[in-house]
Parts: sequence; structure tokens; C-alpha cells
Amino acid sequence: MIDDVIKFPAEPAGLYDPLRYMIGIGGKRIRPSLCLAAYGLFRSEAGEDVRKCAAALEVFHTFTLIHDDIMDRSPLRRGVPTVWKKWNEDTAILSGDVMLIEAYKLIMNAPESCRGAVVDLFSATAAQVCEGQQFDMEFESQECVSMEEYKRMIGLKTAVLLACSAKTGALLAGAPEPDCEALYRYGYELGMAFQIADDYLDAYGDEKVFGKPIGGDILNGKKSWLTIRALDKTDDRKGFMEAFCRSCSTEAERKGKIADVKAMYDALGVGDDARAEVIRYSDSAMAALSNLGVDTAPLREFADKLVGRAK
Repeated sequence: MIDDVIKFPAEPAGLYDPLRYMIGIGGKRIRPSLCLAAYGLFRSEAGEDVRKCAAALEVFHTFTLIHDDIMDRSPLRRGVPTVWKKWNEDTAILSGDVMLIEAYKLIMNAPESCRGAVVDLFSATAAQVCEGQQFDMEFESQECVSMEEYKRMIGLKTAVLLACSAKTGALLAGAPEPDCEALYRYGYELGMAFQIADDYLDAYGDEKVFGKPIGGDILNGKKSWLTIRALDKTDDRKGFMEAFCRSCSTEAERKGKIADVKAMYDALGVGDDARAEVIRYSDSAMAALSNLGVDTAPLREFADKLVGRAK
């Protein structure tokens, strides 16, 4: 689909091997798939220029993963060592930087008729993703984070890139402006559902399917949707935070902490709440497409595949 248009120079290998490694470990190619799906609503054939723009979204996303893994101290990504673990932090920083440059080289392949709009959207989205990551880091040192603050953060960190992917496909296809905006809203609402589903699966998913250790957010004291919902519902915030912030030095202690926090989640029903929120955002995403004069069945199928495991 897009892998054949993602090509990196051979040398210096120390700079580009990590890029090939990250692209090579797979992933669901969610963002380019959405871009091409949106394009396909209006046009039947996607040329190389369109596929390169779709690939730019994957390359940009991969850049954010390389840097996020450093900041989160994540040892695994999709079941294999992260770049900073496999090489070192300096290599991960520099390789991430050049991956961002490669993303811009790819997005510049947009046809001249829509290049300005596509690149402007891509640049605005790239800045928003960085803003979201900054909020996410700041939350780590904040004692209290409201649900509204959290939704703003995931809207920037996750949802806007899916929104950008859907709208980019429509722009490349020459779709009318109202349709482009409807697809942006679809992507944004679906992105919200996707992040909440990811938070849910971090606690309740299957590690083999999820691609990284279960309970990572709990162990790292990361404020996820489940954590914030639990704090909103509990009558014992102090007891919850004592369990959630408990330090661990052995594997037994780590397993115990995950089990204790999940038991509190279960008692408060926040897992069920998260699944209900995923459904609500998914329904909102589909509602955004209600006035499109094209068959939106492919986007309904896309949404079901993306968040179905958390429903």
C-alpha cells in the first residue's frame, strides 16, 4: 500500500537503520489507511503522489513514537525493543529528527492544486501533536488533572492526526470543503475513541495483541482516562493515589501494584465506563458523515476495526 514509497538513504547507517527498523516492525498503518480510505470515497485510483502523502502521515507518526518512547522510558514497542533501547538515546533523538524531515519530503508530493492546503494542515497538526505531548508530560507532575484537561490533551496528541489523515485524503481527492470538514470531524471523534480504547487496553488488553506490556500506565503512574475517571468516582482518593503512586522494585511488586489498581478500577466500574465512552465517540464519528453524498460504509468498517476490541 504505502511501504514501497517509504525509502531511506543507505548511509550513514547509524542514522537511517533505526528508521528502517521502526518502519519494518510493522503496525497497523492506521493513519495512511484512513487517508486512502477517505480519498477512495471520491476517487477510484490512488497514484504514487497520493500514496506518498499517505506515507508522510505514517512517517510523521513513527517520528513521534521514537521520541515518545524516550520520554516515557518505554522498553518495548510492538513487542520489540524501542530505538533508544536497541541503540541509545542520542541515536533515537537524531533519527527521530531526520524522520520528521522525511515526512515533510513525502507530503510535498501533494498535487500542486491542493499542496498548500495539505502542507498547511500537516504543519498545523504536527505542532498540535507536540503541544499534546507537552501537556501529557506536564500532567505527570500535576496532582489533579480534570477530565476536560485530559480530553484536550488526547485531542491534540492523538485525535488531530487521525483528523488530519481523513481530511488530507479528501483534499487530495478534490472533495468539496464541507465534505473535507466532515471527514476531519469524523477523524477527530474516532481519534478520541481510539485513545480511550488504548487506555482501556493498557489495563485490560492482551499483551500479545496490544504489542507492549499490560499495565504500563499503572506502573509509570501515568494519568490515563481510567485513572481520572476513578478519581472522579472514588470516595477514597487518598487510598487510590497511594496504590497508584506506590513504587516497585521487583517483578512481584509490579504485578501486585497492577492487580491492586485494576481491582479498584473494577470496583468503581471505570473499565465499563471507558468502553461506553469509546462507543459514544465512535457513534459521534459516524454521525459526522451523515450528510456526505457518498457511500461511507468503508469508514464505518474502518472505525469498527480500529476500536472494536475495546467495545
